[in-house]
Amino acid sequence: MSIKQTSKTFLEPGGLSVTDLENLLGDALSTGGDFADLYFQSSRLESWVLENQQVKSGSHSIDRGVGVRINQGEKTGFAYTDALNKNSISEAVQTARSIARSQATHQGVNLRTNAVPELYTPQDVLLGVDNASIIQLLNEMDVKARQQDHRVQKVICSLVSSQEEIMVAATDGVFAADIRPMVKLSIQVICADDKGRMEMGYAGGGGRILLTDVFNAGYADAFIDQAIHGALINLQAKAAPAGEMPVVLAGGWPGVLLHEAVGHGLEGDFNRKGSSAFAGKVGQQVTSKACTIIDSGILPNRRGSLNIDDEGTPSQENILIENGILRGYMQDKLNARLMGVPTTGNGRRESFAHLPMPRMTNTYMMAGEHDPKEIIESVEKGLYAVNFSGGQVDITNGKFVFSASEAYMIENGKITHPVKGATLIGDGPAAMQKVSMVGNDLAFDQGLGVCGKDGQSIPVGIGQPSLKIDKLTVGGTQV
Repeated sequence: MSIKQTSKTFLEPGGLSVTDLENLLGDALSTGGDFADLYFQSSRLESWVLENQQVKSGSHSIDRGVGVRINQGEKTGFAYTDALNKNSISEAVQTARSIARSQATHQGVNLRTNAVPELYTPQDVLLGVDNASIIQLLNEMDVKARQQDHRVQKVICSLVSSQEEIMVAATDGVFAADIRPMVKLSIQVICADDKGRMEMGYAGGGGRILLTDVFNAGYADAFIDQAIHGALINLQAKAAPAGEMPVVLAGGWPGVLLHEAVGHGLEGDFNRKGSSAFAGKVGQQVTSKACTIIDSGILPNRRGSLNIDDEGTPSQENILIENGILRGYMQDKLNARLMGVPTTGNGRRESFAHLPMPRMTNTYMMAGEHDPKEIIESVEKGLYAVNFSGGQVDITNGKFVFSASEAYMIENGKITHPVKGATLIGDGPAAMQKVSMVGNDLAFDQGLGVCGKDGQSIPVGIGQPSLKIDKLTVGGTQV
């Protein structure tokens, strides 16, 4: 189905045929090379933002083109064009070919299609809901937020939806396509107390679903509650303490620490180059035995899921770390070939104007055996981190810094008062060695994850159960 539909988008308008693609790929390797592919992409994006019930912005954009890649060893020739016709693509082929040359011979290319499962709907996300209905939904969110609590002073609501079609043709015979919907609804509120102190709360989510699903599934009410809760909690919060202490991470979005501090270090390119803290450690224990970490692109409707990756490889579930033992890395075709291992369906790119690289899809830690209440009760004095607002990590050593946007003190085995200004500082491998308890409450983020790497941003999923890190440095503001 996807190939038939995307052929109408990419091939028919420019008079292209499958034979033309085979000839273009053959031409790409006519002066040598190990591998070449053509990546066609068409994306439509619509965005609405309302601030205090006024339309702040509304936009609709269309982007379409094809990228040409040729690999020769570690060297890559790359060019792209936004004109979908044979002459323009041929010129891009010649440009990429001039970069990647060798004395190798090549065989003819025979493209073939293979059936892949549909993890999300191929329907057009942008159809079925008109602009007036979108504006009405966002307005209603504003009104409900103010009615819910008189301390709400400002409300910003947004809805972003996109429809993407891709087609991949490669010299290894891959001929595959995918149609990818995406929706994200969000709300930001600012609340003030009677002393004029203000705090912000934010919530949102979505996934590879339709706009009609957002309207019918009650997303808006849940996000309103969460955003107001976050702002009001921070109005009550005291300054966070500083020092080494046990830290309990809640399930769901706190898995962003796992994503950044461990996940990036398990991507194939960093490990092939030896720049990751996990390089050369396959088969070794790299975390506590309580940790099993998975990257899965096959979770239905999740933000990071893909029927195929951006190289045409079917998505799969990859066990990265099993009971603390490193089992393997996430791979795209280039790094898998250079490392002599199979590709794992993790070749991803922001657009046709970017090169693919190994990237995460939905990365999470498997559930453990402990009740979350039991984990809290095991801590005499420590920090309970429920949400994060941002962070950064150094891939070479795994060192990270993360800011908690919602956190509480744990005292004598009980959650007490909220704190603000808490920063978690450490390094991924060391922190994961200190995980002593993993909860049975695996949860995923609501569909907000965006991952950046080498200037490219892509949607991802994040998840984990509650877990306890026995000792972690907390940077605070308490004096």
